[in-house]
Amino acid sequence: MDGEDFLAERFEEHRPHLRAVAYRMLGSLGEAEDAVQETWFKLSRSDVGGVANLGGWLTTVVGRVCLDLLRSRVARREDPLPDRDGREVRLPDPIIGGIQAIDPEQEILTADSVGIALMIVLETLAPAERLAFVLHDLFSVPFDEIAPILGRTSASTRQLASRARRRVQGAAPAPDADLALRREVVEAFLAAARGGDFDALLTVLDPDVVARSDGGTVRPATFRRGAAKVAAGASVFGASFAGESRLVLVNGEPALATFVDGRPAALAAFTVRGGKVVELNIFNDPERLERLGLSAA
Repeated sequence: MDGEDFLAERFEEHRPHLRAVAYRMLGSLGEAEDAVQETWFKLSRSDVGGVANLGGWLTTVVGRVCLDLLRSRVARREDPLPDRDGREVRLPDPIIGGIQAIDPEQEILTADSVGIALMIVLETLAPAERLAFVLHDLFSVPFDEIAPILGRTSASTRQLASRARRRVQGAAPAPDADLALRREVVEAFLAAARGGDFDALLTVLDPDVVARSDGGTVRPATFRRGAAKVAAGASVFGASFAGESRLVLVNGEPALATFVDGRPAALAAFTVRGGKVVELNIFNDPERLERLGLSAA
């Protein structure tokens, strides 16, 4: 095996980790893959013979690539959704797996409790805050290794991560640990939404529940807050479950995928805490659903 083949083999060992870092940084599966590929290009052009920790070197490189992408990113939609505090946000790409077990190739992406609710909050962070938080809090990279990427001191980098951490803790609801219980709540919601049962919906919705739907550029975005408003809008949200629905996992949490004539029509991701739905995010952008590769089989 020559040097280039050996380097490529070492890189492939780290690819799942690099994809996980890039996804958490960018919230886009396509952009994450592009960032990983750019990291490979940088590795193939660099002399890493003296690098003792290749994994650490690659992590900082992919972090820098993602930071540049975040700083240069333009708005991807004209009518972004508000988060819980009114800041504009776009729903990140979901990671989809089966309800019984997560696809082994996707498992690393769904580790560390990176549910859709957390990913939405990450979308609201400034690029430097997001980098500091993701690398340190989610991947345990020391601040003295993150600081050079940002051109800051370790102390100021620590402050960035601390500020991001407070934002995350205050805005991203932590889901219940019991997957079976969360699945039961999602099934109860589906039955109530399909039946237009207002009272039954209220029993599974948290009083301060937030519900969003993201139709991309094809369908209008919607946002509702509060159990009464979400339940009253069941005819709107219920339409997302009018076809054949089946349980899947989205970022490790129970979700519903709906199909009409065998084609994906909607994907609804639930965050369940205290036995109640505290957040509901519906993806009904036909173009995005097609890219996700959802199958009714």
